[in-house]
Amino acid sequence: MSRNDPQADADGEWQVVNHSKRGHGASRGRDHHFPTSFGGRANRQRTAPRGPHPPSPGPILGVGDPLGAGDSYLVEDVLPQDLAYGAFEKMRTEVKWNVLNHPVNHVLIQHYRSGRDYISEHSDKTIDVVRGSNIVNVSIGAQRVMTLREKGPPRNGAPPPEGEEKVPRASQRIPLPHNSMFVMGPETNKKWVHGINHDNRALRSKSSAELFNNGERISLTFRYIGTFLTADESKIFGQGAKGKNKETARPVVLGGKEGGALIRAFGEENHRNDFHWDKNYGRGFDVLHFNVHD
Repeated sequence: MSRNDPQADADGEWQVVNHSKRGHGASRGRDHHFPTSFGGRANRQRTAPRGPHPPSPGPILGVGDPLGAGDSYLVEDVLPQDLAYGAFEKMRTEVKWNVLNHPVNHVLIQHYRSGRDYISEHSDKTIDVVRGSNIVNVSIGAQRVMTLREKGPPRNGAPPPEGEEKVPRASQRIPLPHNSMFVMGPETNKKWVHGINHDNRALRSKSSAELFNNGERISLTFRYIGTFLTADESKIFGQGAKGKNKETARPVVLGGKEGGALIRAFGEENHRNDFHWDKNYGRGFDVLHFNVHD
């Protein structure tokens, strides 16, 4: 680790903040679901919700195309072939990842059992993700399509002006084949939402890549986290906490008003394309669990 590495201030007594406890995935709310760890599942619903005017699916893009805000891209064949073909079954039970040499220190593993499993469009929550770092997603198994969609203009909670014509938001579709890596840059995460939509098409209409491994997909999302906890989760420090270094670590807060404030900040990041990180996250939050009741 370099001297500028946030993890250099942590030692064996500290661990990175867990994804499922600080909300680095989809925004929180009654209609949103959260991937937890490999023991959990991606979201599942029997039928896709349909509105009166479905959004345009956008162009299908891939390797070599600038994606999102232009700072994201897709790479194929990221693992040696002998490892890639054996990895799917092994990763279903346990993952030991020792091949990345750039700074990532957190991985979320999701299992998509079929085309019915999905994750809603969202922006990743970056309170604990080291600022300026990329978020890397590796796909093993059946090919699924990631959708990128631009966020709408900020309205500060106000309804659109009467008679204003609704402008379609730009969108892109990126097939994620077996053994590929999608690198999402911070500007794309700020100005676009991303998700894996349902794919309830009949099996006969799917390609061999989409049927690979009986339609199951394993997704590994790597992040560089700059917020840390003691092993017993009693104290917290770092980028996303109020205490910015180990010496100023503070006790973890369990929900309450601070939890409600953090959830509101997550909502801002999920919907605004002009999200102000310092204003919303800069002072830090020591909350870990999200019981917003006093």
